[in-house]
Amino acid sequence: MGVTNQQSGTRIEEVAERIFRISTPFPDVPGGFSFNQYLIADDQPLLYHTGPRSMFALVKEAIATVLPVAQLRFIGFSHFESDECGSINDLLAVAPQATPLCGQVNAMINRDMFDRAPQVIADGATISLGNHRVRWFDTPHLPHAWECGHLFEEKTRTLLCGDLFTQGGSSAPAVTSSDILEPSEAFRKQMDYFSHTKNVRSLMDRLASTEPTTLACMHGSAWQGNGARLLRELADKLDTP
Repeated sequence: MGVTNQQSGTRIEEVAERIFRISTPFPDVPGGFSFNQYLIADDQPLLYHTGPRSMFALVKEAIATVLPVAQLRFIGFSHFESDECGSINDLLAVAPQATPLCGQVNAMINRDMFDRAPQVIADGATISLGNHRVRWFDTPHLPHAWECGHLFEEKTRTLLCGDLFTQGGSSAPAVTSSDILEPSEAFRKQMDYFSHTKNVRSLMDRLASTEPTTLACMHGSAWQGNGARLLRELADKLDTP
């Protein structure tokens, strides 16, 4: 595992058992930035986040270092946004057995955007990928979008937490146990991309109840440690006027 494209700096690295972080740095963005996708390699492989359409070739190239792209079975995402699912139809075209995987609201309001009908996963429902099992949590407006939700992998206790704990920078390690709350809070306060939902405490408590040990962030490093504690610390920050 390592660099899969020298020109872009795209890398793929294992952050939990058979869960791989694909990351492309964007150093030209002020302060730097990164876009991450997560590949769960199993009997029914799942890619979570696709990256924008402009990154399709890079993501495809990285996946192929672990398994043939045509073997993808599910392509999931947190909410409808370019960096979440911008290249989903490109991936569906090269993965004939793949199905978009999303929550009920997303399927209702965005169904027409997919070249193949999505498989809907209800709040709290699970899907077996083989050795891994994923559970979906509806989290409307956390951090943003009515259709937002997060996926939890039960075997490795990995929470695919999307835009929660977004960190700036373009050279972050694949996995860290250092503080990501303060850097992500600094980024949030600068950009103000959270919706300020009134249900933040109850939604965050549901995520924390999974007791994740890995937080698979979409931007920046994945994090390992007491995920329940960190999620509740974020809830405290969001509850503070």
